[in-house]
Amino acid sequence: MSMRIAVALAATIGAGVLMSTAAEARPEMVGTHLADYSPGTIVVKTSERRLYLILDNGHAVRYPVGVGKAGKQWAGTTKIDGKYLNPAWAPPAEVKRDKPNIPDVIPGGSPRNPMGVAAMTLAGGEYAIHGTNVPGSIGGFVSYGCIRMLNDDITDLYGRVSVGTTVVVTR
Repeated sequence: MSMRIAVALAATIGAGVLMSTAAEARPEMVGTHLADYSPGTIVVKTSERRLYLILDNGHAVRYPVGVGKAGKQWAGTTKIDGKYLNPAWAPPAEVKRDKPNIPDVIPGGSPRNPMGVAAMTLAGGEYAIHGTNVPGSIGGFVSYGCIRMLNDDITDLYGRVSVGTTVVVTR
């Protein structure tokens, strides 16, 4: 390979790396038409792949999220029943059935742990709002029903809400 081609190739690759749009934490303060919800409520709009923390009548903090893939989505109202930093993860039976070689438990802090840096479990099921070890999945239909957030975003939300917070998931 000639030096000229090598330099051109390196420049092209370098420009591509600089211009790529890796997922980055970006909670936004937004105006909202979600006046039906009380301040402090978390509203997940599955079709938008967005999570809203209602601040007051007309304002919310909005985060991008990954949501359930086809056939794994759910809708309803629940509450946060636990908050955990660097949680270990045991795959639910459905995940284990689809991926039998997955370990029974992945320790918290492991780069293979799909829960990321924090998780807030939801009452009445095997679901959680949690971080991720795959930031490129945010914005997609990617999970078995959990709400997946960038690690910086789940850290921000984790600090804003408490156990007992109402969570409404809509399609």
